[in-house]
Amino acid sequence: MFAKRVLAFGIVAVCGFAQQWTPELQMKVKLVGDVVPSPDGQMVAWTQTRAVMETEKSEQVTEVFLAHADGTDRKLVGRGGSIAWSPDSRSVFYQSGRIVWRVAFGADAKDPEAILDWKGSIGTYAISPSGKMLAFTGLEPDLEAERARKEKRDWKVIGANPRNAALWAVLIGASSRPTRISSTPRHVGSFSWSPDSRSIAFETRPTPEANLASRSDIAEVEIATKTEKPIASTIASESQPRYSADGKYLAFVRSALPVQSAGDDHIVLHPRDGRPERNLPDTYDRLPKLLGWSGDSILFEEGRGTRNAIYAMPIDGPPKLVYAPPGVLSAYRLNDTATALGFVRESSSEAPEAFVRPVGQGDPVRVSAANTDLPALPIGETKVLWWRSKDNTEVEGLLTLPVGYVKGTKVPTVMLLHGGPYGANMEQFLGRPGLYPLATFSSRGYAVFRPNPRASTGYGRDFRFLNLKDWGGGDYDDVMTGMDLVIRDGVADPNKLAVMGWSYGGYLTSWTISHTNRFKAAAVGAGVENLISQTGNADIRNNKIDAFGAPWDNRAYYIERSPITHVKNVTTPTLILGGEQDDRVPLSQSFELYHALEARGVETQMVAYPRTPHGPREPKFQLDIMQRHLDWVEKHVR
Repeated sequence: MFAKRVLAFGIVAVCGFAQQWTPELQMKVKLVGDVVPSPDGQMVAWTQTRAVMETEKSEQVTEVFLAHADGTDRKLVGRGGSIAWSPDSRSVFYQSGRIVWRVAFGADAKDPEAILDWKGSIGTYAISPSGKMLAFTGLEPDLEAERARKEKRDWKVIGANPRNAALWAVLIGASSRPTRISSTPRHVGSFSWSPDSRSIAFETRPTPEANLASRSDIAEVEIATKTEKPIASTIASESQPRYSADGKYLAFVRSALPVQSAGDDHIVLHPRDGRPERNLPDTYDRLPKLLGWSGDSILFEEGRGTRNAIYAMPIDGPPKLVYAPPGVLSAYRLNDTATALGFVRESSSEAPEAFVRPVGQGDPVRVSAANTDLPALPIGETKVLWWRSKDNTEVEGLLTLPVGYVKGTKVPTVMLLHGGPYGANMEQFLGRPGLYPLATFSSRGYAVFRPNPRASTGYGRDFRFLNLKDWGGGDYDDVMTGMDLVIRDGVADPNKLAVMGWSYGGYLTSWTISHTNRFKAAAVGAGVENLISQTGNADIRNNKIDAFGAPWDNRAYYIERSPITHVKNVTTPTLILGGEQDDRVPLSQSFELYHALEARGVETQMVAYPRTPHGPREPKFQLDIMQRHLDWVEKHVR
């Protein structure tokens, strides 16, 4: 499946350093995103997000920065995100709430100007290649709903008359109102301008409901006449439309049949002159994310193991590797002339920063300085491991050693299980803020083991599909055989182990502690405990139905593969965390586990976070979650 390899990078420190990583310091790490080179390649804009936790504030502040392509003359532009450029490279646009701003510089420099001030809600926007129009997806203000709220008659009829976003356009620099240009009653998602600015290709689906994301089609509308026609409307899922520079082709992604939450996608080439469309060769992971066209090739990103890379898919021939550095790429954007790539790069020991690189050959240039002022504290070495599971399946994962680790020393070890299940543990910066204080664990003398069991992305379609109809089966074997390897290699102390995870990682954590008592501590974040009730209450249900069939047809299987069924076996002290506004894994799932453990006398603590969806966003909550994970492990594992 993949070459046997052991890679290592990181900073290994000598003992006796004065400072070390803490959750508080991790919250000071800035996240970088949306790196967009100007069309002429001379400038780059990007966003930086920092946590603000002053007195009553607990928020993430995102700001737009600008610099020359060599990283000089950095400056703050304003607060917001969703960056775009004018075709002449003399103005940069960004979105802040319901306003899209334009900032001109150079000879045209002026104060930020509001190009769009929409009273409803805005999804995404894009500037036309002509530079004359701005298109966006959005909802008009719902005055009747506002009146209903004020008059206390704001009941909801579930599933009736959903409010779907439409596609709108407005002239830039004119005192005109936006005009609706899509006529479909369906919800409009992402879209792409044709190079002549006469048409827009866009995604549609029945409603914005998350569970219907796999029922996406593609349509095209002519701006002048508002004439709309289908481009791809099958029982498969079609998405990510991208025009070629000459306008002759439209590339998009289509799923295989039957549509599966696990994902099995290929790139389709659609000639706009009426010739038959055709599938292009398979990509490695069969989950391509399209960036745009460069000449006669479509650029796309895809995961490969614990890293990812940029590839080019020619209209004739197999895909070719474009750029695959150490670490992980994200927030990748191709400029409008397809001459430069912007992206964020990070590694286990390198904090995220914005880079720009020519699409052809050339070295990347760091343009941001988001995290260059972080203290130079040591971070433990990270290795990529592989092993064979019980059924001989090859599995890969990451092992981070404690700072100053001496080979052969057995140390307390935390096993961290990723969510999804169609996600992956990747070589991201250990000090980044979030839910798990990885750099802090390493500083405190812990090893951290992060397996990528079957269903993980980055290992091909067949590896992902091994998890169908087998949650709590082969995936459990994968993580436990990996843990056995870390013990056998003399790193993990078998008497000082902890396990934790969020979402599907929470499910697998609950399953693990209900099937073994070898862990001294567990932390379950937004974990699925009862597959029947979770399938009935979650905003996304298809991933369970794809995996197990419908619960009304396969009730016995749902019951058997639910951790709550086996809760009588749990003896591990368990921390339980969840958000009160979580539609993906409702908080009731956490209550099921908490009440069962409490009734049985198992040491447990449950913390519920108000205003919090599936992924905690408020910085004070993130800090609390990291600290609680650390404290729980320190209490029960040391």
